[in-house]
Amino acid sequence: MQNKIWNKFILVLKWLVAVIFIFAGVSKILNPDVFARDIDNYRIFSYFLVTIIAIVLPWLEVLCGVFLIFGKWQKGAAVTLLILAFMFLVAISSAMARGLDITCGCFTMTTEVTKVGYLRLAEDMILFGIIILINFKILSKI
Repeated sequence: MQNKIWNKFILVLKWLVAVIFIFAGVSKILNPDVFARDIDNYRIFSYFLVTIIAIVLPWLEVLCGVFLIFGKWQKGAAVTLLILAFMFLVAISSAMARGLDITCGCFTMTTEVTKVGYLRLAEDMILFGIIILINFKILSKI
């Protein structure tokens, strides 16, 4: 009985994470110039890499979200999302450490601008933890 509840809980978490990444990716695909500017504001990558990331990352987020929902290549999607979530944590932490007052670039379709800060860091840490749980569940099936 408890295993069934755990499985349903993980399924809900997978759907939640998938929807978050699909929505985030689509919002960036629809506004690539805004997303590229947000990436550039982190002052981590060269202009060339910013352009590549602004084009590739949103599609990767959408594909991983879809694969997480439909089960096809689920393991790879879960691991990729874990790596992306970790990279987001590193980027936000770096921006905070350097005192940058920038938007996170997480969702470009929303009217509310999300600034890099402790709240955004906490949200990303929670998301990272959820993705770790999903990976644990998916990879334990091996």
